[in-house]
Amino acid sequence: MKQSIKQFILSTCTVTLMGSAHFASADINGDTETLLNWAENTYRDLFPSHQVTQNIDPWIYRFYPETGIYAGVNRGDNSAYVLGGPYGSTPTRIAGLEELIAQIINSGGNTSIPGCDTSDAPPGMTYTQSGNVVNISTGGACVTLPNSNNFCSTPQQPTATGISALTTSTTNSSSINGISMPDTPGIPNPFQSFANGFSTSKHCTVHIPADTANLIINSNVCFDITAQSSGFEGIPGIIVTPPVTMSLNTTSTNVVVPDCFATDAASIYNAVTGEFWINNDGIFEPQGSNQ
Repeated sequence: MKQSIKQFILSTCTVTLMGSAHFASADINGDTETLLNWAENTYRDLFPSHQVTQNIDPWIYRFYPETGIYAGVNRGDNSAYVLGGPYGSTPTRIAGLEELIAQIINSGGNTSIPGCDTSDAPPGMTYTQSGNVVNISTGGACVTLPNSNNFCSTPQQPTATGISALTTSTTNSSSINGISMPDTPGIPNPFQSFANGFSTSKHCTVHIPADTANLIINSNVCFDITAQSSGFEGIPGIIVTPPVTMSLNTTSTNVVVPDCFATDAASIYNAVTGEFWINNDGIFEPQGSNQ
């Protein structure tokens, strides 16, 4: 009977544990955020809105008023539970947190949040949100380099909001490992300059959603850039020792502005039409649309 109940719960929530993946969970709060974001994106009939995570020891949880469901993790046994709605008044254990996180990562599950378009985010990059603060992490691992240095671009919007926001990104710390120029002391390392410049930028968005207009985005990420640095192998004075990785700790801040075209942003994006502009010596030149 116990096994039948467990199978029923797992099938009801459509949680399938695949293979024998191994994952060491080091941050129960971050992993809980990842799990709950994934649940919201995957099972909208049960968790139809993005809710703020709450803490009442030993529980880390979110409450969904539309369905009357509580979903969260118990710190005592590091397991995920649901309560309320179709699950009744007794907490129902789904599975261990480590098992679920391993499943999400191995399957490329969507752990995005409403404020960020993560369609181009590489596997292994996770997003969590508390209030107006977004945290982006690769969990200490080095993942594939994304196509854009904007890790939290505004999702496509169905209607105009009339709100424009300037996103200023600054590098708190950065490092490149696996490639060096030891024979040129005193000369700035161009690879380190690339790391600093990759995450330092200004971008403006037209028709940004009101609830994301004042986001603060913290990124603590690492990228494997071995493929991108292969062309430097064999060049005198440059030593390449794979894997080549780039670690970044950055902060991006959204500030509402009257007009994106009156700013010093390097680029402008219209979240409704998909139009994109690049700043060329003070003149914003249209680049077409990403639609």
